[in-house]
Amino acid sequence: MSLRESARLPANILRYGRPDPLPARVDLRAGPLLLRYQDGGLRDIRLGPVEIVRRIYVAVRDRNWATVPPDYRDTQIDRRADSFRVTFTARHQQGEADFGRIDFAWRAEITGSADGVVAFKMDGLAQSTFLKNRIGFCALLPADCAGATCEVEHVDGRVESARLPEFISPAQPVPPFADMRALRCQIDADSDRWAEMRFEGDVFEMEDQRNWTDASFKIYCTPLGLPFPVRVEAGTRIAQSVRVWPAPARYSPALIGAMSRPQSLSVRAGAPLGHALPSLGLGMASHGQPLSPREISRLKSLGLAHLRVDLRPADPAFPQVLQQATAGTRALGIPLEAAVLVPQAGDADEALRRLIHWLNETRPSVARWLVCPEREFSGSAPLSEATLRLARDQLAAYDPATPFVAGTNTDFIFLQRAFLPLSLLDGVCLAINPQAHAFDNASLMETTRVQAAVVRSARRLAGDRAVVVSPVTLKPRFNPYATGSVQETSPGQLPAQVDARQMALFAASWTVASLKYLAESGAHSATYYETTGWRGVMETESGSPPPFPSLPGAVFPVYHVLADAGEFAGGDAAAGLSSDPSRVVSLVLRKGDRQRILIANLTEDAQTIAVEGFSGSARSLTLDEKTVEQAMRSPEMFRQQRETRRASRSGAFKVRLGPYGVARVDDWFEPAPTTG
Repeated sequence: MSLRESARLPANILRYGRPDPLPARVDLRAGPLLLRYQDGGLRDIRLGPVEIVRRIYVAVRDRNWATVPPDYRDTQIDRRADSFRVTFTARHQQGEADFGRIDFAWRAEITGSADGVVAFKMDGLAQSTFLKNRIGFCALLPADCAGATCEVEHVDGRVESARLPEFISPAQPVPPFADMRALRCQIDADSDRWAEMRFEGDVFEMEDQRNWTDASFKIYCTPLGLPFPVRVEAGTRIAQSVRVWPAPARYSPALIGAMSRPQSLSVRAGAPLGHALPSLGLGMASHGQPLSPREISRLKSLGLAHLRVDLRPADPAFPQVLQQATAGTRALGIPLEAAVLVPQAGDADEALRRLIHWLNETRPSVARWLVCPEREFSGSAPLSEATLRLARDQLAAYDPATPFVAGTNTDFIFLQRAFLPLSLLDGVCLAINPQAHAFDNASLMETTRVQAAVVRSARRLAGDRAVVVSPVTLKPRFNPYATGSVQETSPGQLPAQVDARQMALFAASWTVASLKYLAESGAHSATYYETTGWRGVMETESGSPPPFPSLPGAVFPVYHVLADAGEFAGGDAAAGLSSDPSRVVSLVLRKGDRQRILIANLTEDAQTIAVEGFSGSARSLTLDEKTVEQAMRSPEMFRQQRETRRASRSGAFKVRLGPYGVARVDDWFEPAPTTG
């Protein structure tokens, strides 16, 4: 969709980059349980204020672990005061070069009874012969369950006590959550409330999805210890079921009544956290075009600390990439964050010598080295201590003062499995993206809170060394889990690395939450996205090709988030407190005598938020669907606007934010005394 001549962008494109509406949400009740049906699955199963199951759904994963999207039809919902029944059909179809077309269909029945039992059944049939890595149920326990006491019933009848891990576990499955047919999890130690789940039709086990920043512990079927991919013959029947219920099942009418009570939203600034804000940077644009004068001017307004470039010394195009990156940093007046992707074993020495030669030719200023394996994939070996020592010695010859950081160019689980010779390192690095397993807006927003757990777990590995998060992207940049060739992008579709939400309010709101949790957990630095283009913070002068909703020469809403944070570069963070962090978050920035709160609506609904802890007045600026077009087309003019807010007697004022909207509140102050 070209938006060059559009007088007004469609509201949904402004919100989340697509013109079509989001799947409908249907609120349901099963006795004391509240839950939601949406797009073929169950979400947010709650007992009172406590979430006991985050999501239950059926997944079809191809030989490269890519999710084959379903088409849902014939949905029927019978909703009653304390029970329900939902039925529908689903069909997953996708081309597969080696074994024909994936074609799998199933019938669903979901019921909720007045005594609090929720049952989800699927009965499926393979319509073609294909390769798969997984077909069946996934049930997600919320990440907030970390540390909870559990009882695991194994398929042989044994019952074993365990705790969900506090720090992120790299083990797959997490011991002893393997060979499961049932699980009891204590959700409230004070009142001895438990949730129970029972599985049929396959063998189930659990992994810690926080390794990929998913906000859950995932219970899935077909153990990973079995060989994959598996050939599924046409006509194969797959039937499974999951049941969930609370124990005890009966609760007082007062508690059941309280479950429907709406909760007001509020945010406020908490105590200082005692560490500096992460230094912020952007990645070099993957489209390869040089920056225009206007792009350079706008990027300089972000207060960036570095520009990331991926250097592959074994690649013949490497010298041109280094030269272009060096030119970009000189134009922006910032150093490089140089991600050096080193070949394994005997090729490392030659590649590093070539790197040093071209560094001496080009002479870039470098903020830090990030040394990672050139190719990372599931089962690959990390860089050896000998290779890391060689890299450190070679790079020190260019500039001994530049920090030497090593780790992974992809998900945290690769850092967990890496050998870290800390005596050689000044820090560890990892990358983040929220779309390893789920792709809907709500699931992506949930991942931001887990980024804090990732940094805390990385700091546990790193000791007193820095944790560098680079890069943070909305989509994975490559698939490290593929077991075969990756399919080409079909005509009319965006490349696998591109998400249309990049240009929308969604990315701005998500980034406020991401930066909040990285800052509050003590990340040393963070690199977001790219400079320009459909993976960047602003569109190129010529625009991106369809179907990306391009607005040539405009900035994206996320540009303003980074500009707001960049004005506090070198400052620190205080705790941003929220009455409901699943719906609204606050990032508190401080520098000298200045203070700023960024408030993000994480939902698809408009929200009214009370900003507490004020006396007198404050200045604010709102970025939502009413103001975002001006912010995109005329960012300089937009950023000059201010609205004065006056606190009520209770010391608060209210902000109204549309879906995925962001507000900035600045420098609250006592009103000047009047004279005469």
